[in-house]
Amino acid sequence: MHIHAEAAERHTLSILVDDEAGILARVAGMFTARGYNIDSLTVAHATEDLSISRITIVTSGSAAMMEQIIAQVDRLVPVHRVVDLTAQGPHVERELALIKVAGVGENRIEALRLADVYRARVVDATTASFVFELTGSSEKVNSFIAMLQEVGLVEVARTGVVAISRGKEAA
Repeated sequence: MHIHAEAAERHTLSILVDDEAGILARVAGMFTARGYNIDSLTVAHATEDLSISRITIVTSGSAAMMEQIIAQVDRLVPVHRVVDLTAQGPHVERELALIKVAGVGENRIEALRLADVYRARVVDATTASFVFELTGSSEKVNSFIAMLQEVGLVEVARTGVVAISRGKEAA
C-alpha cells in the first residue's frame, strides 16, 4: 500500500492584528517554531487611525498544515482575523521591486527595451546605470530580473507580496 503525502501548495495569508510591539515576531515565530518557511512577509497599517495592521505572509504547505497554522495564529490575543486568500478564492497580489542595472551601449539599449516590455519605470538614471521600478505579480518580477541578468543586473530590492481579496467584502 502506498501513502502519498499531501502536496505543499503556495498560500497567501492575510492577518489583521492590533498594531502593538512584538506581534510581528510572535506571528513569524509561530511559523519558524514549526519549521514552516516564510517566502514573503509584509506588514503595514490597515486603518486610518493606525490601530490595526495587516500582515501578509506567503508560505507553502499542505491544506492540513495551513489549517493548523491558521488556527494557531488566530489564537494569538492581538490577532483579529486570519484569512487564507488562496483557499478563499480570487484575490489580487502585487509586489514592488527596485532594480539597478549598469551598462552602456547595446546593454543600455536592451535594458530600456526590456523595461518597456515589462512596463517598468525608470526612477533614477546616470550615464552608466538605471534604477527601474516594477510592480506586478512575483512571477513577473522574477522574469524581469532574470532577463536583466543578461544586460548588467547590479542589485534588487523587493517589497514582498501584498494581497487583498476580490469583491465588495472587506477582510
